[in-house]
Amino acid sequence: MSAPTAPAPNHRPRAAALRKPLLYLIACAGLLVMATPFLWMALSAFKTKKDLTASPPVWIPSHWTLGNFTELLDQLDMPRFFLNSLIVAVLVTVCNLLFCSMLGYALAKLRFSGRSKIFGVVLAALMVPGNLMVLPLYVLMNQMGLIDTYAGLVLPFAASAFGVFLMRQFMQGVPDELLEAARMDGAGEWYIFFRIVLPLVKPALATLTIFTFLGSWNNFIWPLIATNDPGKYTLPVALATFANDPNRTVAGGNGMLMAGSLLVVVPVLLVFAVLQRHFTQGIATAGLK
Repeated sequence: MSAPTAPAPNHRPRAAALRKPLLYLIACAGLLVMATPFLWMALSAFKTKKDLTASPPVWIPSHWTLGNFTELLDQLDMPRFFLNSLIVAVLVTVCNLLFCSMLGYALAKLRFSGRSKIFGVVLAALMVPGNLMVLPLYVLMNQMGLIDTYAGLVLPFAASAFGVFLMRQFMQGVPDELLEAARMDGAGEWYIFFRIVLPLVKPALATLTIFTFLGSWNNFIWPLIATNDPGKYTLPVALATFANDPNRTVAGGNGMLMAGSLLVVVPVLLVFAVLQRHFTQGIATAGLK
């Protein structure tokens, strides 16, 4: 009688145990690559001129200073530029939340002639590069006399095809039975939209808020073209103009540019921190649909 054969070793548990640390290592490496420029900018904003010109480069400032911020405030009207960016970004975000959610609700829950064709136009607009629209928008805003105005900076971006598509997809997940029950109780469409539908799509609203605010706050091409008055400059345009100024000193100017760039990034980080929970919930919900 032959001896029983020993079972073959199972390498799957060992491979599974090694897979998780490997994934964490890859994720940490990717995070380091993405975060390195931001860390360099943030640390350089507090460096002295000596540290900025040191060779080899110095990562940690030998002496922390706020001199770059004070010099930047002395040479540029940063409060004015910051207010311009804030006004434009907030107005664009509010308009997108209102108009995109309204059109998304109509395309998702209302029955009317031409609904599919309108949605097809929205999908087609998603495929058009934004840079192609700069010249027609400038001609239109110029003919309307809106160059060098807040309206000229806000109106071209008051609604976006991406926002309409996002809200329409989320609102399709709202049960039709809930809306029909509200209509049977005598609720109007405005009441249903504001009191029932919008509270149910908060993750989508948070996602749209983050993307819209970020895009408007960092927008450079359109404010550069649509503003000739320095008093209407937004932060990116003001910093780019300052960076190309031949009169600024190289050492001090680089430190001030880092300080200005940090001031541009901070509001976006605050918005994301406030809406992070809803944003991640929206991404998870979108993955289940």
